[in-house]
Amino acid sequence: MEKSLNKVELKGNVGFDPRISVYDEGAVVMRLSLATNESYKNKKGEFVEDTVWHNVIAWAGKGMPDFSKIKKGTFLSVTGRIKPVQYQTKTGADKHSYEIVAYSIKLPSDEGE
Repeated sequence: MEKSLNKVELKGNVGFDPRISVYDEGAVVMRLSLATNESYKNKKGEFVEDTVWHNVIAWAGKGMPDFSKIKKGTFLSVTGRIKPVQYQTKTGADKHSYEIVAYSIKLPSDEGE
């Protein structure tokens, strides 16, 4: 039987300065939004560009750059897995979304390594 696989590879630009949290145990967690773009021509022959925003979470450690080098607009290569997230809004409505749990993030300067 084949093994299942949950793997995502994204390359895009950071949408806002990442939020970095440090926990009592010393764990450092970064949350950011990454934009990926797809360009194509529609049926009318018009050029269309679609942007998809991805919520990314990463823990400092192996496979991670210095989080302080990542700012709004930084181009990143992210490898990770998709994780479903369920939460409740302030009004009590149940919501579902997805986030990318990164296990490797590369900055453009890291690509040659």
